[in-house]
Amino acid sequence: MSDNHADDQAAIAAVLVDTYKAWEAGDADGMVADYTADATAILPGSLRAGRDVIRESMALAFEGPLKGTSTVNKQLSLRFVGRDAAIVVSESGIVFGGQTEVPDAGKVNATWVFEKRDGRWLIAAYHNSPVLAPGH
Repeated sequence: MSDNHADDQAAIAAVLVDTYKAWEAGDADGMVADYTADATAILPGSLRAGRDVIRESMALAFEGPLKGTSTVNKQLSLRFVGRDAAIVVSESGIVFGGQTEVPDAGKVNATWVFEKRDGRWLIAAYHNSPVLAPGH
């Protein structure tokens, strides 16, 4: 495929930035604003099926263990699958109060699946898995 995806790359990057900003603000509604209604989020030990379920779990987390946290995210790759889908792979982690960076044990590799609907890039699926320490 020889299409120039510069505009699509910028739109996807903006969605991710908005998601990260919403996390830092503890804003569960903003966090899922760019998720499809049928989005899924898989984290170690859990499946969250649907934007509303994801929003509810994030609202509870922002009131509890994730209150006052931020994230660090480094995009490792972005590839397009056809015209209306893209996959972003990132290394991410949560910065808790008193921390200045994410400890190695807190880093995850994440996969974001994007779908273009009505000209807008939305998150259709998210999955993360812990980064193994070197030598494992």
